[in-house]
Amino acid sequence: MAVKIRLKRMGANKKPFYRIVVADSRAPRDGRFIEEIGYYNPVSEPKQIKINDEKANKWLGVGAQPTETVKKLFQSQGIIEK
Repeated sequence: MAVKIRLKRMGANKKPFYRIVVADSRAPRDGRFIEEIGYYNPVSEPKQIKINDEKANKWLGVGAQPTETVKKLFQSQGIIEK
């Protein structure tokens, strides 16, 4: 089972809010997930990013692959280096 760390879209039309989740790569974007590790709100000013470092490092340690967007968020929070 390939595990990905990706964004799950929430919120209303034209007002996106994302949860950062760990999910099976075969599951739909907004479907079933294994664990929620944080959130990202691009609409607010300044943008809000909250990630549980312990959970993120645990999943990265067991081989979960972050998507490109999540990788950029992790780099901005200092969870993984460039």
